Amino acid sequence: MAYTNKLHVIYGDGALGVAGDDFHYIFSYERGGLESLKIKGKEWLYRVPTPTFWRATTDNDRGSGFNIRSAQWVAADLFQKCVGIDLTVGDHHFDELPVAPKTNDFGGAEEADGVVISYTFETLTTPATHATVSYDIQPDGQIKVGVRYTGKAGLPELPVFGLRMIMPTEATGYTYEGLSGETYPDRVAGATHGTFAVKGLPVAKYLVPQENGMHMATDWVKVTRDTTQNNADHDRTPFSLKVAKDDQPINFSCLPYTAEELENATHIEELPLARRTVLVVAGAVRGVGGIDSWGADVEEKYHIPADKDIEFSFVLNAK
Repeated sequence: MAYTNKLHVIYGDGALGVAGDDFHYIFSYERGGLESLKIKGKEWLYRVPTPTFWRATTDNDRGSGFNIRSAQWVAADLFQKCVGIDLTVGDHHFDELPVAPKTNDFGGAEEADGVVISYTFETLTTPATHATVSYDIQPDGQIKVGVRYTGKAGLPELPVFGLRMIMPTEATGYTYEGLSGETYPDRVAGATHGTFAVKGLPVAKYLVPQENGMHMATDWVKVTRDTTQNNADHDRTPFSLKVAKDDQPINFSCLPYTAEELENATHIEELPLARRTVLVVAGAVRGVGGIDSWGADVEEKYHIPADKDIEFSFVLNAK
C-alpha cells in the first residue's frame, strides 16, 4: 500500500509509528526519541538520537583545566533523562499519550497531514536545566528536527551542544557543501566554500585521541553506507541519508566514535574497532584554542556560556 498524500499513523502502547512511501519511523515513548528511521528498507539508527553536551577534550582543554571545570557535562551527555513527551497528530493535540487502553480506540487505518512529537530532557547537572528535541514529519517523509537548550545560570561552560545520531554500520564516506577541511569557530581562516567528498570516516591521528573532524557553516551533508545489520540483506548498493540546513547553516562531525570513546583512549591504538557512524549536528561549538597547551584558555568569543539559550534546526530528507 502506498501513502502519497497522507501519513499512515500507527498507535502502539509504547511507541508511535509513522509511515509513507518507502519509509517507516518509530517514535518510542519508553526510550525517549526516534527509535527507528527506516528508509527504503534500510535502517539508519542504532540508538535513539539524543542531545549531546560533550566533545572529546583537546590538549588545550586539558592544559587550561576546562575538562575539570566542565566535567558535569560528561554525565549529561552519557545519561539522558526524558521528562516529557508532547504529541500532535494532524490538528489533534494529545493531552496524554495515546497508550493502552486508549490504543483500542484506533482501528489501524489512521492517517494525518503531519505529525509533531517533541521530547524534553532534564540534564543531570547541578543545577539542572532542559533540552528539547522535536520532530515535525511531513507526508513525503521529510523531518524537520528542532533542538533547543534552555540556558541556566550557575552551570559551567559547554564544550558543544547538538544532537547525536548513531548509525548501525560504518559509512563508506560522506559528501557535504560547506567549508573545506576540518573547521572550528576559531579555525575557519583559509577555508573555502564548496562541495567536498570524504572517503570513509577519517580520524585525526593524534598521539592522544581527542576532538577532531568538525565542519562549520554547512549547507548539507549526505552520509552513505552500503551495509546493514540485517544478515538477510546481501544488497551492497550504496544508500544515503541527507541532513540539510533549515534557516541557518549547520555544523557537523561524522566519525566512527562517540566523544566518550575518544576520551577514554589515551593512545590511538586503544580506540575500539570502527563499526558505527556517529553523526553530530551541532548548534554551538566551542573553539579548540591552540595558543598553547599549558594553560591558555580559548578566546572568550569562542566560549559557549551555559546561561544562554541555544536553538537550531535541520532537515532529514527521506528521498
